[in-house]
Amino acid sequence: MTNALDSQIHQIQELGYCYLSNLIPKPNIEGIRLNISRDVKTHTDIPMPTGHVPGFLGINQSLAPFLTDRRVLSLVEAFFGPHVRISMHTGTVNGPGIERGEFHADWPYNQRSPARIPAPYPDIPMHFVTFWMLTDFTADNGATLIVPRSHRKKDNPSSPGKSLSSHPQEQQLLGPAGTVAVLDARLWHAIAPNKTQQERVAVIIRYAPWWLNLDPLRPGTIDRSDIVDAGDGETAHVPVITESIFETLPEELKPLLRHSLG
Repeated sequence: MTNALDSQIHQIQELGYCYLSNLIPKPNIEGIRLNISRDVKTHTDIPMPTGHVPGFLGINQSLAPFLTDRRVLSLVEAFFGPHVRISMHTGTVNGPGIERGEFHADWPYNQRSPARIPAPYPDIPMHFVTFWMLTDFTADNGATLIVPRSHRKKDNPSSPGKSLSSHPQEQQLLGPAGTVAVLDARLWHAIAPNKTQQERVAVIIRYAPWWLNLDPLRPGTIDRSDIVDAGDGETAHVPVITESIFETLPEELKPLLRHSLG
């Protein structure tokens, strides 16, 4: 392992997150940002100023050449071993006026989802959330709030009867466009208010080990029907990728998304 990779592994183990700098080349950022912002606003399933598009790689493939960068995969594989998969891919635009959200942990730790790992959690990373920053993440434009070291807790504020809109140790994920922030999915995080007149654009890519069951995320599967549709609460969904879109993806990316084929 390189010194940089060792440091990143240590940061995730201790803090629950780390940063990877310059994952998106600077000459590419502006064009990708405009392309993604347009498609998120066109396809959002939540009214603006909160632009949100699940299954985004089925709509926009601008980031596809970068998602298998060895700096990302080496870090993920250090925890999960080989044969990792991309479990979710979401386009986001946090527009001016977006309000602050409550702290939570992502699937499969969101306790309001019927498809969840029940608390108390084993102290094992099982899912990584990566924020691909296409605009600068600043304190004013709503950079995501996090609580460092909260990934080691046995529960999170999404459990019934719990809610948390602020925390004394909260910080923000700050970084220039082109940065990727990598989070253990257990880490408590929340939407921050955007106090500027500019939108904040990012794509959220989640990486999973081969052994994590992703069928509860996929409409039309038995586990989605039996666990999610028949249960109380909500679970994120990931639309399928059509074969025609899948065939346009880089060859090295296809193994990470083959399970998403329609």
